Amino acid sequence: MSNENGPDHSRRMERSRQAILAATRALVTEDSYEKVTVEAIAARAGVGKQTIYRRWPSKSAVVFAALLALSEDADGQSVALPDTGDLETDLKLVMRATAEEFAAPSFDRLIRALNTEIANDAALAAEYRKKLAQPLEEAKKARLRSAQKVGQLDTDADLDLVLEVLYAPLFQRWLHRSGPLTAAYADSLVDATLRAFGP
Repeated sequence: MSNENGPDHSRRMERSRQAILAATRALVTEDSYEKVTVEAIAARAGVGKQTIYRRWPSKSAVVFAALLALSEDADGQSVALPDTGDLETDLKLVMRATAEEFAAPSFDRLIRALNTEIANDAALAAEYRKKLAQPLEEAKKARLRSAQKVGQLDTDADLDLVLEVLYAPLFQRWLHRSGPLTAAYADSLVDATLRAFGP
């Protein structure tokens, strides 16, 4: 007799979870968030609707989980920022990757959908802050602190402000579709930030 809580059950649950998250990302990319339903996600993933509702309370929660999964590595841990010892090089690498990610249609639709929900759902906003925004900010601050220790960043710099100066213009350009998210633009944000907060 099989143990429903054993390794086989756990593997099935994880396969089901991954299928649901992949289906969610695909459907939001192919269509629009408004048109995607939990029923459609279940059908694409090959699971019952109740399988989704047992794990997530709403469509927006599934979309958030699908986005969160993209920020994890193979071990389910948040990816740390690079630290080559050269802050400018590392920040340009990260900012170019961020610009490229936001410019990608698949990510763009997913994050726009999530931002719409966050604006209207305080509980989802709190979960987003706890599970994604805060861990990412802490990883960024850890990199900035190491730069302060070796004299590549003003030791008195307010790290929250450094991150706002670095990321807010990119987010605003993306949000308002006011210009291209290019590598050159990403580099210019790093240059401006380091001029403002350099040693």
